Amino acid sequence: MTGPAAAIDYEAAARPTLPELLELFDAVGWTTYTKEPEALAAAVRGSSTVVAARSGGLLVGLARVISDGATICYLQDVLVHPGFQRLGVGRELVVRVLAPYAKVRQKVLLTDGEPGQRAFYQWLGYQETVDFHGGAVRAFVRFD
Repeated sequence: MTGPAAAIDYEAAARPTLPELLELFDAVGWTTYTKEPEALAAAVRGSSTVVAARSGGLLVGLARVISDGATICYLQDVLVHPGFQRLGVGRELVVRVLAPYAKVRQKVLLTDGEPGQRAFYQWLGYQETVDFHGGAVRAFVRFD
């Protein structure tokens, strides 16, 4: 690959195929999603906005949002194939997938505790709720 920025094509309103999704999710180790392929496909189909990153036609990144378009925007997934990480692909995916929601005040995401992810999202302007306005915001989550 030469010149990472030139080698990546970004597709707004993207809907990658199920085999492409499974390959990308497997590559980043998100096997919880790949255990239920139909649910993964339905989740991507039901997303408000999906942006894909491709290199030579190969799906190398994906970001998706769920939103009402007015008051809340939930950044659900940001995945970049390991061979394309740390090249600005994730940042560009987030910028593009959030662009339609510039006027939406509340932008939310959940992620695991991996330190690199914390730094990435903080670099994009996100704060952990414990750090937000002296802990004035709380987040609750329920997994069934």
